[in-house]
Amino acid sequence: MIGRLVHRYRWAVPYVLMAPGLLWLVAFFVVPMVPMILFSISEGTVNTGIVQPPDVWAIGNYPEVVVKFQDNVRNSLVFGALATTLCFAIGYPLAYAIAFRGGRYKNLLLFLVIAPFFTSFLIRTISWKVILGNDGPFLAVVRDALHLVPANFSVMGTPLAVVSGLTYQLLPFMVLPLYVSLEKVDIRLIEAARDLYAGPWRPRGTAIGAALGGALAIALMVGLRYADPGDPSGLVAAAGAALVGGLLGGLVAHFLVTEAFVRVVFPLSLPGVFAASILTFIPAVGDYVNADLLGVSPNNQMIGNVIQNRYLFQTDYPVASALSFILMGAILLAIALYAKVLGTEELTGGRA
Repeated sequence: MIGRLVHRYRWAVPYVLMAPGLLWLVAFFVVPMVPMILFSISEGTVNTGIVQPPDVWAIGNYPEVVVKFQDNVRNSLVFGALATTLCFAIGYPLAYAIAFRGGRYKNLLLFLVIAPFFTSFLIRTISWKVILGNDGPFLAVVRDALHLVPANFSVMGTPLAVVSGLTYQLLPFMVLPLYVSLEKVDIRLIEAARDLYAGPWRPRGTAIGAALGGALAIALMVGLRYADPGDPSGLVAAAGAALVGGLLGGLVAHFLVTEAFVRVVFPLSLPGVFAASILTFIPAVGDYVNADLLGVSPNNQMIGNVIQNRYLFQTDYPVASALSFILMGAILLAIALYAKVLGTEELTGGRA
């Protein structure tokens, strides 16, 4: 009896399986968004009294908060993009090594990747505060021992501290999806590519690697505010960083990257790249703990810090709600553009 009913209504099985998850999203995501939308077009605070629609329609909250907190929005997008890029630059080679060279140590290596999650997020952030402090081990080596930076150089209270913390905290979110994607690559495809003379990626690869390395170095210098494009000394610093980054990128591409990787491995891992980037970028943009504990200065505050302050301390629900929706819209727009550029139609419901 039950078997016949299941067979008869088998078309409904996927919807039944999705129902618990959809109900959860409706109850804890869609429903709470309704009062947030109303708050975002309201006026006043909890202390002074909030006037909501239909008594008032404060649509102007949105352009007002964009103008007022544009620096915080820019910090969130820049810091999130830099942290995601660094996580990818570190995580892809790590995931590749575990997938293709891990051997019997794969499980151990994967455990080491997720081991930081066994401690509190807050404790890990405070640990980085100690590491990057003026008397911490990082500056003890870079400043005091190697003299690579000036004697008054400090990391705490700078964008470098925030991006470093974000990169460390979110690296596992990048590595694990990349590993899963790379693990699925059939090694026989790589062997076939090598048989078809897909050898070292030279000389074109050397030039592309140098260009990418130089571009990444310039992005880091500008994004971390160590180089101001409007300042001649900043241009010199950016040019020096581009030279070093280009040299390193060219060497990596020249000696380590092959045509088999470019034509076979990397294209097959693009779904993992997409998923890993999204899982890293979204929490990075919305983070406020690293900016609060490591950034210190108001100049390094992200949009999450403003939302936290407006909600919890100033009880300014209209501004906080408007900022939340602006942040959500900016993230969705960035993801849509990224998916379009990457061409991952199979991940967004398009044709494979």
